Amino acid sequence: MLNYTLRRLILLLPMLLGVSIVVFLVMHFIPGDPAQLAAGPDATAEDVAQIRQNYGLDQPLATQYIIYVKKIVSGDFGESFQTFTPVLEGISRTLPATIELTAAGMLLAVIIGVPLGIIAALRPRGLLDSSLTTFAVLGISVPGFFLGLILMSIFSASLGWLPPTGRGGWQHLILPAVTLGLPYVATFSRLARSTMMDVLKEDYIRTAYAKGVPSYKVVLKHALSNASIPLVTVFGMDFGRLLGGAVIVETVFAWPGMGRFLIDAIMARDIYVVQGTVLVFAALVVIINLIVDLVYGILDPRITYN
Repeated sequence: MLNYTLRRLILLLPMLLGVSIVVFLVMHFIPGDPAQLAAGPDATAEDVAQIRQNYGLDQPLATQYIIYVKKIVSGDFGESFQTFTPVLEGISRTLPATIELTAAGMLLAVIIGVPLGIIAALRPRGLLDSSLTTFAVLGISVPGFFLGLILMSIFSASLGWLPPTGRGGWQHLILPAVTLGLPYVATFSRLARSTMMDVLKEDYIRTAYAKGVPSYKVVLKHALSNASIPLVTVFGMDFGRLLGGAVIVETVFAWPGMGRFLIDAIMARDIYVVQGTVLVFAALVVIINLIVDLVYGILDPRITYN
C-alpha cells in the first residue's frame, strides 16, 4: 500500500503541471490587462508599465510560466494584484471555511441519503421508494443558486430562524450546507437502494436469514459492507463536485471560503490568485480520490495494491 500511495503522489505532479498550464493560458488569453486593473482607472501609462514590469508581465508567456513554476516549487504562489498580499496567505485564510462547508454538505448527503436508500431497498416499489425517485429527479434538476435563494427567503427573510449570510456559529452553516448537500442526498439514496437490492439477492444473505441472524445484522453487517464500495466511489467523485458547487454556494451566502475568493479573483483578473486556488482545488480532488482508493482495501481485504 505504501508503494501504491507513493506512486499516486508522484503522479500528482504532472497532473498539477497540466492544470497549471491550462489555467495560465486561459487567464492570459482573457481580454483585459491585469496590470491596468491593478493600477486602477486613474493610473498613468508609466504606473501601468511599472506594475507590468514588477510582476513580470512584460516577459514572453513561456518565460512568465517558467518563472511561475519556479516560484510554486519554492512555495511562493505569487502576490495578489488587488490586496498586494501573498496568495498563499489568502488560500490559508479561506480554505478552512471551504472544507467546513464541503464536509458538512457531504455529511448531510451521506447521513440522510444512505439510510433512506437502505429503507427503500428493503421495501421496493413502496411509497418511500416512489417518493425517493421523485425527490431524486427534483434534487438533480434544481440549480444550487436557485435552491439557496429559496431557502434564504423562507428561513431567513420570512421566518427569521437562520442568518442569511456570513460565517459564524453553527446557525450560519445550516443553509449553505443544506443547499450544497441536498441534491446529493438524492444521489446517495438512489445508489444505496440499487446496490443494496443487488446484494440482498445474493446467496449468502439468504443463508444468513436461514441461520436465524437478526435482520438488522444481516442488513448492516453483511449487506451494507458489500454495498459500500460503490458508495465510497461516488463519495470521492461527489466530493470533487461539491468543491466545485461550493464556489456558487459561497457566493450566494457570502461564505468567506476559497470559492468566493476565486470568483472575486476571476472578476478582477487577479492571475496569481486564480492560478493558486485552482491548483489547490485540483490537489484536494486528487488527494480525496487517493484516500478513497485506500479505503477500498479496508472495506474489502481481497483488494490488493500490487
